[in-house]
Amino acid sequence: MITAAQLRASRALLGLDQRKLAELSGLSLPTIQRMEASGDVIRGNVDSLMKLIGALEKAGVELIGDGSVSQGGGRGVRLKAPTKSKDSSPGPRAA
Repeated sequence: MITAAQLRASRALLGLDQRKLAELSGLSLPTIQRMEASGDVIRGNVDSLMKLIGALEKAGVELIGDGSVSQGGGRGVRLKAPTKSKDSSPGPRAA
């Protein structure tokens, strides 16, 4: 699985615009745009997702899933899991 945020970050790391990624993956520009506009996990036909992931990996991006360890070397970024702050957690209630 790939999220819209991973897709946008991958393009940024590679210095690709949407049009170039469409060309590399064999997908249409509107398909790339729809994928990036998704809320979270990109939904779509399996063939299109495989083309997208294959193009990103061939271009040099390693997609890392939640809780997975990176298998390759090189630099990169990763989102931290969201944590609850003390201010947002409910405290003891007064009786």
